[in-house]
Amino acid sequence: MDLKKYIRSIPDYPKKGILFRDITTLIKDAKAFKYTIDKIIEIAKKIEFDKVAAIESRGFVFASTVSYQLEKPFILLRKKNKLPAEVHSVDFELEYGTATIEVHKDSIEKGEKILIIDDLIATGGTAEAAAKIIEISGGEVAGFIFVINLFDLPGNDLLIKNGYKTSSLIKFPGH
Repeated sequence: MDLKKYIRSIPDYPKKGILFRDITTLIKDAKAFKYTIDKIIEIAKKIEFDKVAAIESRGFVFASTVSYQLEKPFILLRKKNKLPAEVHSVDFELEYGTATIEVHKDSIEKGEKILIIDDLIATGGTAEAAAKIIEISGGEVAGFIFVINLFDLPGNDLLIKNGYKTSSLIKFPGH
């Protein structure tokens, strides 16, 4: 199945110069969504990991189903002030601003291998912050799976340069 045809591209969103790759058109198609999840699971089965983590919010859509299917615990990596218990926090830069990511301190045990799933890798700021917060929590990053890799932006290369394994289902230019 050619998943590219299920991705909507929106120019100048959320600000001028950004070409936003929208996955809502993929997830509203039941067959495309199922195929996407099946492909992510196929990749995940080749990785040794203890838990699945997802980056808010679109990562939750994909990672929660993978967690369910593979019977692995699910960790929420959330925006600042969205988690009620004690958290670890990491600040990071986005292509269009700055943000903070948090995880509950009790989500990850020392030495656990965490698979991180998100919808898209662009500049790498969010993914790099996710890796840092896993490591601050005592875990190890088992790898990343993205639905979309914006291959002409530095994110995927940044993760690989930092020693992380990455996989993606679709490659698009970012601009």
